[in-house]
Amino acid sequence: MNLIIDVGNTRIKTAVFEDSKMIHNESLIPESFISEAINIIRKYNCSNAIISSVAALNISQIAKLQVEINLIELNYNTKVPFVNKYATPKTLGVDRIALVSSAISKYPKKNVLIVDAGTCITYDFVNNEGNYYGGAISPGLQMRYKALHAFTEKLPLLEPTEIFELVGNSTETSIHSGIINGVINEIDGIVKQYRKKNTDLTVVLTGGDVNFLSNRLKNSIFANPNFLLEGLNTILAYNL
Repeated sequence: MNLIIDVGNTRIKTAVFEDSKMIHNESLIPESFISEAINIIRKYNCSNAIISSVAALNISQIAKLQVEINLIELNYNTKVPFVNKYATPKTLGVDRIALVSSAISKYPKKNVLIVDAGTCITYDFVNNEGNYYGGAISPGLQMRYKALHAFTEKLPLLEPTEIFELVGNSTETSIHSGIINGVINEIDGIVKQYRKKNTDLTVVLTGGDVNFLSNRLKNSIFANPNFLLEGLNTILAYNL
């Protein structure tokens, strides 16, 4: 059994895989995640683990896990199943490394664009020869709401809403229209640009806002909220 740990900006996600099949998946709180992860290791008799962290983990936390299991800490030196053509590989986020690895595993010999809609919205492109070139990074939904509130005097801090109009008739509805329509049209527009250059393009949407956005996008996409976890499992298997 493999234990997968994804330490994000806002939450810690874990999963247990038996080969390529996910058999357990849960989110943990930072304050108790080490003890809970150890409980998962023992419950499922996990032998190997990989941890991906875009936030800081202290040495003692890693050491406690290493006592329990064979652990790989994902970084730019970790062996991966794609050719990294990124100009600054040392700065490439571990989350993006995992997403590209997932694309290589699930869609071999295809051009793939991965859209990860989380704290940031990232776009990552890997071609049908297994070469990763990069993509783009922009603010996510929550970041845009917070930015409007933080950098203005009077705009309120709002949460995304399921129902909104194109024409906002109040300050609140105007914020919803601007942010949500802005994100939707950004993603649709970028996908359209990639499709012009790659007619056989496969597009995958993942991340925390995948369910909120998937039905609103015009382009044909595959929505997969566990794409990053599956990519981490791919990397772990690749290194065993």
